[in-house]
Amino acid sequence: MEKKNKIVIGSRGSKLALTQANLVKSQLGKANKDIEFTIEIIKTTGDNITDVPLSKIGNIGLFTKELENALLDKKVDLVVHSAKDMPTDIPDGLEIGAVTKREDPHDALISKDNVSLKDLPQNAKLGTSSLRRRSQVLACRPDLEIVDLRGNLDTRLKKLETGDLDAILVALAGLTRLGSADKASEVIPYDIMLPVVGQGALCIEVRENDEQIKEIIKIIQHFDTRFEVMAERTLLHRLQGGCQIPIGAHAEVIFPVNLKMEAVVCSLDGTTIIRDSVEGKVDDFSTMGIELANKLLGRGGRKILEDIRAHLTKE
Repeated sequence: MEKKNKIVIGSRGSKLALTQANLVKSQLGKANKDIEFTIEIIKTTGDNITDVPLSKIGNIGLFTKELENALLDKKVDLVVHSAKDMPTDIPDGLEIGAVTKREDPHDALISKDNVSLKDLPQNAKLGTSSLRRRSQVLACRPDLEIVDLRGNLDTRLKKLETGDLDAILVALAGLTRLGSADKASEVIPYDIMLPVVGQGALCIEVRENDEQIKEIIKIIQHFDTRFEVMAERTLLHRLQGGCQIPIGAHAEVIFPVNLKMEAVVCSLDGTTIIRDSVEGKVDDFSTMGIELANKLLGRGGRKILEDIRAHLTKE
């Protein structure tokens, strides 16, 4: 097969998505000076529908399907996704070729008066589109009024500045990549809020049979992060969850060869929180993900998830 000297990277068009795509482009370009890398912007369903809560429009491939179609149609050669946006089932013919080094996966609070979560005023208005964030924050601050907040990171920051919100919750990794980590009033600790599966990592999706691209992207593969993200995705697959089901998880490689993972399943109102953890060898990441999911299901998680799916179907 003839080697390509021009490679097209598929990306969403938001400022954060393009920042992430350009980061990958720069890393690959430095290692392959004889190849021209370009970025093709592709609008996804999630980008086009901005006035409806994500939980009401479904969650299968909202931010990935059009990118994956472009990859299958050979309009692009690789796609840069936020790992948290990727469904656990990948289309036939595609695979996750590389997972980049993870930014800090914590969630962050940004408040108007730069106060922490516990110091927000009684009945303060907090913006988030994530049922996971909503559930976990209500578990510790049931008085807060949760306001649905859609849009990319820039849009959400502007709505905090111009609207009547007191605070918003966002991914710290996104703030960091945009050079805005100093906007965070508080980094929310894991004992209060576990992140969405894959938060902070980027997944590079490629065609299974494209050996040139698979070889090129090896340079940005970060194996510890890959083990962590794959463990979390295995857990999510077993729970049959998506990005809008209130499931939080965080896996971490512990030097040299151990992996520890915590996960949580929450009721929508935050009154029921089921949380557990496992630890083992990194090579057993898949088994650990299934084991932890089964522990959560057995302790009441199955009933919570069934109730949530029934509730979302009715809306």
